[in-house]
Amino acid sequence: MTTTSPQTKRKASLDLYRAVWRWHFYAGLLILPFLIILSITGALYLFNDELDALIHSDLKRVAVQEATQPPATLVNVALDAHPGTAVKYTSPPTPESSAEVTVNALTGERLAVYVNPYTAEVLGALDDRGTIMWTVRYLHSLKYFGPTARKFIEIAAGWSILLVGTGIYLWWPRGKGSSGLVSVRGKPKSRVFWRDLHAVLGIFVGGFIVFLALTGMPWSGVWGGKVNEWANGNNFGYPAGVRVEVPVSNAYLSDQGLTSWSLEQARVPESTPPATPSPRIGLNNAVAAFEQLGLQQGYAVNLPTSAAGVYTGSIYPDDLSQQRVIHLDQYSGEPLLDMSYADYGPLGRWLEFGINVHLGQQFGLVNQLFLLAVCLAIVLMCVAAGVMWWKRRPSGSMGVPPLPADKRIFRGLIATLAIGGVIFPLVGASLIAMLLIDWLAVRPIQERRLTKQTI
Repeated sequence: MTTTSPQTKRKASLDLYRAVWRWHFYAGLLILPFLIILSITGALYLFNDELDALIHSDLKRVAVQEATQPPATLVNVALDAHPGTAVKYTSPPTPESSAEVTVNALTGERLAVYVNPYTAEVLGALDDRGTIMWTVRYLHSLKYFGPTARKFIEIAAGWSILLVGTGIYLWWPRGKGSSGLVSVRGKPKSRVFWRDLHAVLGIFVGGFIVFLALTGMPWSGVWGGKVNEWANGNNFGYPAGVRVEVPVSNAYLSDQGLTSWSLEQARVPESTPPATPSPRIGLNNAVAAFEQLGLQQGYAVNLPTSAAGVYTGSIYPDDLSQQRVIHLDQYSGEPLLDMSYADYGPLGRWLEFGINVHLGQQFGLVNQLFLLAVCLAIVLMCVAAGVMWWKRRPSGSMGVPPLPADKRIFRGLIATLAIGGVIFPLVGASLIAMLLIDWLAVRPIQERRLTKQTI
């Protein structure tokens, strides 16, 4: 029977460490800029309601008075100021808030018109989703830069999980005591200070990075879209009410505006025009019906734009139990479909909960402040990684960690990475690209440099 000598074990352990370190370096090189951008924009968006109310206070804040004007009156004054077609009415979420009317203007713009609900005075207008915090949200998702750029968010999310996994392996004590594991040694002038700061912050926020990556994935273009398709096709995401026998249109709820992940592919039902001409219920009666059914204030009402259209009332508040979508027949006022968080399938409920925590909504101010601290820690961790790398790298070199002596050590590591690549296809494609770059470009340079040093 053969035994492995301690020296051979140490060599194998060093080779594995080098291989993991190499891929940790590559993961960081690829996604640290994205992590910084996502953390800064995410930290701001945690306080989207508060910041928008402050920045756009001239449009969003009003003095409380005794009685409000009927919703139809508010829509009419908005159309007088900005002629076109009203497509949505959003009720004031608080007594100090303005009402919002979304108008497809004759000029071709889609506008959010803000109206004082007490005096019916038009306070002003912005492009629909034109607030500062919508800008931050679009920067967070790279939506400003088109669908191709948005795919990098999905890649960054997958690689961040790899970054955390390899980082935990590199941090693991291995009998070294607690120095540099939960405490920071040295002073800012030394590399060890930045190495310890990076490692300590990483081990404390690593789990939250994985959580934020996974809960952000449902909104991604490729993976999120496919999972949504699968979940709703197998009744894991859609509310059961989506499958009741009511006439439905070819329009999706997501076409009408922001909705929950579980309802993105929910089709909008249709009103049934009566055999003889009959008056429509109108916005005032629709709003009264929604409030009687228990929609929380701040709800939006999508207005019917055709004879078969419906009034759709929806609310996606911080309290998931109040999340709800109701469709009313525009002639009879009867509910055609009434869906709430409790009706979602198991995967839908789990993902909606994760998304709500991700947005800093589920647990109120505590949720916001905690994730703010996480975002700031991630930014500091990334800065520490950059400083540490700069201090370590040899002059004139990228400072890629050394190759393991036994290249076979990569086999198990790559097999593990490949499993993740199958689950997240874009991550898998980027992994293949990185492997080719490493094998065809980086490795030959390092081997030539090593050969010169040994001559």
